This record gives sequence, C-alpha cells and structure tokens, in this order.
Amino acid sequence: MRLALPRWSGTLAVKAAVFITVMCCALAALLGVLVHVSVTHRTVGEARDLALSRLEDATAAFEAGDTLGPGAGVDPPGLPAALRELAVAGERGTMVAEHRGRPTMWAAGPADGERSGRGVPPAGGRGRALAVAVDYAQSARTIEALDNAILWSSALAIGATLLVGAFAVTRVTRRLHATARVARRISAGDLDARVDDPRTKDPTRPQDEVAAVAVALDSMAASLQGKLLSEQRFTADVAHELRTPLTGLHAAAELLPPGRPTELVRDRVAALRTLTEDLLEISRLDTGRERLEPDTEDLGAVARRVVRAAAASSGAPSNASPGTHPITGTGTGTGTGTGTGTEVRVVREARVETDRRRLERVLGNLVANAHLHGRAPVVLTVDGPVVTVRDHGDGYPEYLTAHGPQRFRTEGGAKGHGLGLTIAAGQAEVLGARLTFSNAPDGGAVATLTLPHTPPPETVPRDGTTPPGDRGLPDGAA
Repeated sequence: MRLALPRWSGTLAVKAAVFITVMCCALAALLGVLVHVSVTHRTVGEARDLALSRLEDATAAFEAGDTLGPGAGVDPPGLPAALRELAVAGERGTMVAEHRGRPTMWAAGPADGERSGRGVPPAGGRGRALAVAVDYAQSARTIEALDNAILWSSALAIGATLLVGAFAVTRVTRRLHATARVARRISAGDLDARVDDPRTKDPTRPQDEVAAVAVALDSMAASLQGKLLSEQRFTADVAHELRTPLTGLHAAAELLPPGRPTELVRDRVAALRTLTEDLLEISRLDTGRERLEPDTEDLGAVARRVVRAAAASSGAPSNASPGTHPITGTGTGTGTGTGTGTEVRVVREARVETDRRRLERVLGNLVANAHLHGRAPVVLTVDGPVVTVRDHGDGYPEYLTAHGPQRFRTEGGAKGHGLGLTIAAGQAEVLGARLTFSNAPDGGAVATLTLPHTPPPETVPRDGTTPPGDRGLPDGAA
C-alpha cells in the first residue's frame, strides 16, 4: 500500500530541502564520528601512558620499600575487579571506571615480589595488586565538550547550508513557476503571453536549463500565434470574399419561377449564407473584435423571447447549421412555459447586466443544437444567474464534454458543421459567462450557462488594430 503524502511534499523546493538536509546530516555524522574517535583515542592513550608511567614509579618504590606516591596503593578500594584479576595473574593493564563519583584511569600490576608467568599466581599464598589511580575527569570533559561542539557546529552548518540551498532552489522554482503560469495563459488562449526571461537576452551570460525551457516556450507560443493568426485571416478573407457572390446568387434565386427546383436552390443558398455569416462571426470572436452593449435584463423574459423568436422562424431549412437552425415552440406564463418543442422553466428569476443580443445568440444556439442533435422534450431552465438547456437524446459526445466544442466536427453522421456550439462558447466568453457541457445521469445533453454579476470590460482586438465597422453579431443573428 503506497503511503499518501501531502501535496506540498511533491514540490521541487521541498525535495531539494530534504535532500540537502539528509546529505548534510550524513556528512556531519561521518565527520563527527571520525573526529570523536580520533580525539578520544588520543586522549585515552595519553591518560593510559601517564597511568602506566606512574605505575612504573610506584612499582619501583614498592620493591625498594619506599613510600608510594599519591594515588598509588596495594589493593586500593575502588579498583575494578577485572583489572585486579588481570594484575594478580601477573599482567599489567589499564581501565577507565568511576571512582568516588569521578572518572578515573586505573593502571594495575602484580605487587608480590617479581612478576610470575602469565596466568600463574606467585608462590606462597594469595596474590596482591599494585594499582595507581589517575584523575580522568579533565579528559572526559574535553571529550564531552568536543562532542557538544561537533553537534552544535553540525547543526549550524546544516542550517546555513539549508538556507543557502533553499535560496538557490527557490530562485530556480520561481522561474519555473513563472514559466508554468505563462504556459497556462497560452493554453487558456492568451497567445501574447511570453516568459521573457532576462537571462535569455544576454548572450554573454551562461544559459541554464530553465532559460532553455523559457526560450522554447516563447518560440512555441510565437509560432503557434503566427499560425493561428494566419488561419484566422484566411477564414475571414474567405468569408468576406464569399459574401458578394452569395448576395448576387441569393438575388438571382429570388427571380427564379416557383417550383421544387427553385425551393432547393433557395434552400442551399440560405444554408451557404448562414455558414458564411457563422464563419465571419467566428473570425471576429477569434480576433477579439467584440464590443459589449450591457443593459439590465430579466433572464426569464430573455429565455421566453428566445423560444418565441425560434418558433417564429420555424420555416427555416431543416439542414441549416446548428448555430442558426430554428426551433419550434413558444414560452408563456411567468413560471413555466411549454411550447410545441421547448419548455421554459423559471425556477428563480434574476436580473443581470448583460448584452441582450449576445445572450439571446448563446441561448438560441444551445436550444437549436438540442433540437437538431437531441430529442424532445427540450427544457430551458432559469435558476437565478444560471441557465440550463437540456434535451433527452443520446447526450454530448465524449470529446465535447472533455475539451469543449470544436468547429467542423460532428460525430455519428449528425447534421451541421459544429459551429453553433463554437459560437455559443465564444459569445459566452465575451459576456464573461461560463458555459459548460455535460450529460445527465438519466440521459440527455445538458448545457449550463452561468452569468457573472457584472459584465466584463470591453475587449479590444488582439492585434491592436481598430475594429472594423461590421463588428458585432452577424446579420440576422438573434
């Protein structure tokens, strides 16, 4: 079972801090052990040599019958039993032990005449041990002070190294976070966003990996922006060029004599004009050349007006694009209105400041898409600033709920060009609203439009140019 760690533990700064701390602790422990062992070995060796030297003097005095020096004696109290057994056996040795509450270095050897062979006590009776006690307190304090110094110096070194390392890593992570923010802005549609790392502008400075990532992201954004602008200009130019011949074609179709062939021609001309106007609207949305005309509106009234307008235009061709395909139905009453194809439910009325024409365009496209790709009943619900449009068909395809509408993409042989929902999403963005697509648990597609309390500020063209005179909604849009 994998241990669940908090989210902050996965950041680069935390990982670097943990790595630096572990490495510093390991290095401090290794150096501390080496210094402790070396100093302790030297201190104990000096104390042992001093004790053995005094034992030699005490042995000489004892054999000569002279008075023993201070700290020397035969079988003195406090002599460790193990050291006494070693001395009685005829060997000399040293040992550190507590004596009268103080650390003492003991040195002991045989005291009965000449030393006998190893492990053989002297003849004539019980053996005795001649021992010397040397105060070891100063040496013990020295080792203890050294250990404390190692601990404090290690802690200070670890802290200083951690601070310096955290400062250095934080500088790198700040640049990475800035690069990530720019990448998110680009993915959200802001193609003018750039990292502009100052290190990349000075060729004399060495370039690190973060600078290389920043340069790559900036170049990718510039290339993507150039390609998208080229595609937008191409779409707009094609739509504008098609307007003139389509206008003449529409006028010529009106002069044809009545009949089934004339109806087919007029139907196709109308569909082509609708597609051209949709492309022009999308090109304006892409370039940001849209201006709001906010006013205070009742959402329930707007919803009923959308349904009535769709019902009034129900004679439009059935194979028009989803963005402008008419619906049938009317909205009546203040609470719930049921028409021939669309039901309006006002759960909670709300007054919002918005652009009425654009809001009607969004709702009209959503309702038209529900009728074209879903199944009845289609329900338009107003619940405060939230408006939902639901049908009872097969629901939205998976790509649409995951990534949003995509122009000129439909699935399952559905009619339309995929422009209706694309225009609805673009106009919702201009309104500052949030448009989401999901599928109901019991079946059917659900589009949810959440309006802001205040409209967004006026947008300006992304290329900085003055918007043309034909900006706004296309001709005949709701």
